[in-house]
Amino acid sequence: MDRPATSIDSRPAPLAVVELLKPITWFAPMWAFGCGVVSAGVPLSGQWGLVAAGIALCGPLVCGTSQAVNDWFDRHVDAINEPNRPIPSGRIPGRWGLYIAIVWTALSLLVAALLGPIVLVAAAFGLFLAWIYSAPPLRLKQNGWWGNTAVAACYEGLPWFTGATVMLGTLPDWRILISAALYSFGAHGIMTLNDFKSVEGDTRLGLRSLPVQLGVTRAARLACVVMAAPQIIVIGLLISWGAPAHAAVVGALLLTQLWLMAKLLDDPKGKAPWYNATGTSLYVLGMLVTAFALRAIGGEV
Repeated sequence: MDRPATSIDSRPAPLAVVELLKPITWFAPMWAFGCGVVSAGVPLSGQWGLVAAGIALCGPLVCGTSQAVNDWFDRHVDAINEPNRPIPSGRIPGRWGLYIAIVWTALSLLVAALLGPIVLVAAAFGLFLAWIYSAPPLRLKQNGWWGNTAVAACYEGLPWFTGATVMLGTLPDWRILISAALYSFGAHGIMTLNDFKSVEGDTRLGLRSLPVQLGVTRAARLACVVMAAPQIIVIGLLISWGAPAHAAVVGALLLTQLWLMAKLLDDPKGKAPWYNATGTSLYVLGMLVTAFALRAIGGEV
């Protein structure tokens, strides 16, 4: 049951609200939005207000909403496993967690509407995924195949698309769409690695993450393939699009990742945090290199 609010704590503590929205998780979608901005090839002069609004939309608003929604629908489980989190600890009392998720959803849609109809549709789809990821009856997080797909789309593909759309004011070039989709697909593997830290808890709670379904070793191998395959395709596309230098840089980053993956597979569960700090960083650097390639390609058309 929800912890009852008292006259003293009937409203959430401000710092608890910030903790609920988890600022550390905003980096990935804001980075992807930045890649979209770069790939659009539009000069930033006079566009800083749009860029700032887009960053706020992808990070604090949409991503923040997803964190609030997740914590609200996980509050009973968190009361057992992580009682110090904002909702089970009572620092966000009563139904305030739900209210914050609803208000943040509405605010996200408002900002998205100001950025244009295409951005509004993209934001609405991302928010839809955020809610069905955590909320019953669908609760996509219960299955690693669906849940990781939803998170990867919200963290990589949709923000990239949003960044390019904000700058262009229309649908991006098909090459931008393909690149964003490929890196979003690869992020599914990153999400799988993130599940390694909670295998025991997921098993007890009946959550079918991929490490639970496939076993840690097989899930790690799958994650590596899923992360590497789209980068190989990107390299080939960049060469075919006349950007061999950028393709070479992405290739060098991928070769380093493959070396790191070999070490990861020696101890997938133990080295997953290490790989996320090293290999995943190289993955997102490759995203930025690809964005600059698209910018250069667009300028030549």
